[in-house]
Amino acid sequence: MSGTAEALTGQAGFALRGRNPDVLTCIANLSNDEVFTPPEFANRMLDTLAEAWAADHHGANLWADSSVKFLDPCTKSGVFLREITRRLVEGLADEMPDLQARVDHILTRQVFGIGITRLTAMLARRSVYCSKHANGPHSVAKSFTSDSGNIWFERIEHTWANGKCVFCGAGQATYDRGEGLETHAYAFIHTDNIKARMAELFGDGMQFDVIIGNPPYQLGSDGGTRDVPIYQHFVEQAKKLEPRYLAMIIPSRWMASGLGLSEFRQTMLGDRRMRELVDYPAANDVFPGVEIKAGVCYFLWDAMHDDDCNVTTIRGGEVVGPMARNLGEYDVFVRDGRAMSILRKVQKHKEPSINTILARDKEFGWTSNFDGFHEKQRAGDLQLYYIRTMKRGVGYIGRKEVTKSAHLIDTWKVLVPQAFNGGDALPHQILGKPLIAPSPSVCTQSFLFFYVGSEKAARSLQSYYATRLFRFLVSLRKITQHATHSTYTWVPIQKWNRTWTDEVLYEKYGITKQEQAYIESQVKAMNLDNDADE
Repeated sequence: MSGTAEALTGQAGFALRGRNPDVLTCIANLSNDEVFTPPEFANRMLDTLAEAWAADHHGANLWADSSVKFLDPCTKSGVFLREITRRLVEGLADEMPDLQARVDHILTRQVFGIGITRLTAMLARRSVYCSKHANGPHSVAKSFTSDSGNIWFERIEHTWANGKCVFCGAGQATYDRGEGLETHAYAFIHTDNIKARMAELFGDGMQFDVIIGNPPYQLGSDGGTRDVPIYQHFVEQAKKLEPRYLAMIIPSRWMASGLGLSEFRQTMLGDRRMRELVDYPAANDVFPGVEIKAGVCYFLWDAMHDDDCNVTTIRGGEVVGPMARNLGEYDVFVRDGRAMSILRKVQKHKEPSINTILARDKEFGWTSNFDGFHEKQRAGDLQLYYIRTMKRGVGYIGRKEVTKSAHLIDTWKVLVPQAFNGGDALPHQILGKPLIAPSPSVCTQSFLFFYVGSEKAARSLQSYYATRLFRFLVSLRKITQHATHSTYTWVPIQKWNRTWTDEVLYEKYGITKQEQAYIESQVKAMNLDNDADE
């Protein structure tokens, strides 16, 4: 059975039939950017909320409180509002024995939503009111005078400046549309005064106790060639409304990377009001059939909380945590708490980072698609290393053609692919295989490279790169397929006078057998004898 209909089935005055299966478990996602929340997962979040409420209110039942107001500012299927309503219908039965009066109170005074499109607003009303018309004859609410009830939607336009929306960063070329198409200008984030916007939508003095939802994740920016994240704007706006609790599902990429997310990341990590954080490194564990790089998470923010955050990591059937964590301990978030003891042992040595000998992105100035080289070597030419269509190659270019970082030409290099995916399965290789480039040499943006003074040093560094511990330390900051300069920050530099192995490194840093087993469960061996590109 489904939602409010389930709660009311069989009651006098309501001609409703139970539905099996729940229709909200069957609908397809609109896209990977606007993902419907499975009912089971929505209820998991509501359970987390209810547990926090009980802990903060002397064991009180959240669903038995007729004064609490809930807002979903980005409702799609209406699943959060529906499940909240279902719980309130049951929880308020003693206080309000009359079912119709109870339902009217809940739907008109406690449960509010903002649709993200015209279609999803109608779907949400159908889920919550059992009718796409809140004041229609089939609606379970009998007190609304408007079609929309408390689930609001109206078309909003972007505010353009220099080809982009000033509120969400959407590209004007893509989203400046006619009346027949959705603008995806979401009302909740297209305002610089969110309290005034809420007063316009739901009346003056509206104060929400709980804000909960699954916001849209991103929008195309540069003519569809690049996506910009927008979910952070929903989180920021919700905090400005000063709820007691805020819970949202968002992509986990914010924890260590993401276009334009640096300030948001530092704010989230430094916010001691973060009470619960549940992380799913594989998004399939939450949204079957949907690929979201780096996974997803949900959090519970509590305005009265001022302490460490309980962090739980869930992958497949494995649950790690909850562990009390200081989210702001580092500039990025280490997702798995089991890694912290290893990282601290390495950092205790206070060695310089290996990124002090690591080139920057596009060090020689050439992008990955650079083709200003030739296939046959001429006198005085340099070898130029590149990757095209997943294949590595070597071309040739004159020394005078190198106009940036010419001082790095005459170094031995360990070239490392800037991008490596390899899927979500564990153990993972983390990084692509390295390649030694002799002096003199150059490369395109496809590679980063470590630079040293001799072939012996290059081979020593290559052996270090191939160890599990090296790649494990990289993995703590590498949340997407791209490994940037900062991704290597926590890898310490070594002396390049030997072949490095994990056994040597484990002994040096005091890594216990249990910690070794954990590292090896996360990072698979790298065979340098195999010349394949993976």
